[in-house]
Amino acid sequence: MDASVDDVRNAHQTKIWLRVAQGIASLAMLVLAVWLLWRYEYLQAFGQIDNFLGALPVIIILLALGAALGLIWVRKAKSQRPLLVGFTIFLAVAVAVFPTALRADWWIFSKTSDAPATSVDLSGYAPFTHSSTLARLDQPATIQLRGDLPRLDGATALYPVYAALAEASYAEADFHSDLVKCTNTANAYQSLINGQTDVIFVAAASAEQLAAAQSAGVELCFTPIGREAFVFVVGGDNPIDNLTTQQIHNIYSGKTANWATLGWSAGGRMIVYQRPAGSGSQTGLLQIMGDLPVQAPQPLPDASLIGSNSLMRQVSVTWQGVQPAIGYSYRYYATTMNANPDTKLLQVDGCYPSVENIQSDAYPFVSDFYAVTVGEPTGNTADFIQWILSEQGQQLIEASGYVPLPESR
Repeated sequence: MDASVDDVRNAHQTKIWLRVAQGIASLAMLVLAVWLLWRYEYLQAFGQIDNFLGALPVIIILLALGAALGLIWVRKAKSQRPLLVGFTIFLAVAVAVFPTALRADWWIFSKTSDAPATSVDLSGYAPFTHSSTLARLDQPATIQLRGDLPRLDGATALYPVYAALAEASYAEADFHSDLVKCTNTANAYQSLINGQTDVIFVAAASAEQLAAAQSAGVELCFTPIGREAFVFVVGGDNPIDNLTTQQIHNIYSGKTANWATLGWSAGGRMIVYQRPAGSGSQTGLLQIMGDLPVQAPQPLPDASLIGSNSLMRQVSVTWQGVQPAIGYSYRYYATTMNANPDTKLLQVDGCYPSVENIQSDAYPFVSDFYAVTVGEPTGNTADFIQWILSEQGQQLIEASGYVPLPESR
């Protein structure tokens, strides 16, 4: 009889410990769900999620939580096996599709352009062509490089800067046009890694570009030489003038897809343009988004909206009577090099990307741009970069339309 009582007591204690374990496991699943919702900014964007694809990760998280709780609490009786198997299968599928749902990357076929990206005419910025477009100093440069001159390449938006720096500091007798190229950010990084260029002028490297350098056994050296603002651009008729950082996160992570959510009831669905992977502006967007996944570009409502494959031209497109597109670039490129008069720059967090706000760091998306070399620069390359950082070099960066480093002002 005593044994029977002990058996009952042990069974009761086992049941208690089982319930405690189930409670702890349930709490852990709940905490994980809340953490995922916070980590991917669904809690922060509460009330701003306005489309099914934007809400799908939330639905998956909540249904997966329900399946996990079912596995924890449903009795492991034979009659319940089909239900448990269903919970298990659903949970596995949810985990598998969650990364795709975060990026809304469901489209096998979408309307994109087969044409190469429209290039900007850079001939007006070429060194030693007596161009009136290129910025120049009021007096001769304090340095005159001769002989083995550094080979330069870089981002399209920075070509006016490094072309002006080369013209000011290179001896014209030793110069030839192949020394100053502009093949865009992605190609410039590859050229530097391959040893075909001595210095490139670019924004910060993407994760893929850093990985490519590491794979090639190359150590990149980044020297900040100036500052620029990353800007968001909409059509000139768009009544929205300001976005918050959170709203930008919501747009580019797919949570917000309709202008009405931001106060423009007639705007319809947003057309959210992006730049190719590896480009300087796409890397800039990824930096702004941080660890938040960027939604894959969604299919355009009509092939005519592909346009010239130039974001600064695409963003002013008219669709169903409005200009519903949004895009991004760097300030100087968007306002001077490839300006589109039918667009406007947005304020972010109430601050316009003016030179003054870049200098004061009041505008939230300000970043350095760099002279990048393989290892520490030497010889003429080192002298060239040192001169860029001098008062005269920084004056020329400012005269080119960019913002010099804070310590140089």
